[in-house]
Amino acid sequence: MDLDVSFAYTEGMTEAEVERHLRETPHGVLSLADGGDAYAVPVFHHYEDGALYFRLGESPDSRKAAYIEATETATYVVYEVAATDDPDAQRGWSVLARGPVREVPAGDPAYDAVTINERFAPIRIFDEALEEVELTLYELSIEELAGRTN
Repeated sequence: MDLDVSFAYTEGMTEAEVERHLRETPHGVLSLADGGDAYAVPVFHHYEDGALYFRLGESPDSRKAAYIEATETATYVVYEVAATDDPDAQRGWSVLARGPVREVPAGDPAYDAVTINERFAPIRIFDEALEEVELTLYELSIEELAGRTN
């Protein structure tokens, strides 16, 4: 290893710190896979009682839906880096949650529009007609959870 390369030591977070970041940072990147093909998408989340929820808008040919269906274990990443003028003084943290993702049944009380609007930022629609977008709620059952900070 080249010892002239700059390194920053990190340390693990406590469970309380990890949960605080999941509650206070409402967005991250959901990583999915279909065999050897990966797909990552920025999403908003809601964290409650040890579970992560994602509200996604899906059109008839939704790539997200296809990848979620094919994914056995998803990874969700929440992170933040504070920009500084001095790269050696840069501070940040990251949280990784891993586990299976399942669709929450449509009859679940979490599907109530008031509840969804309280828990999530407005849904982002990209080049789709609103009437073609179906709202789907997913839960990531956390099997692994870790956080690092420096």
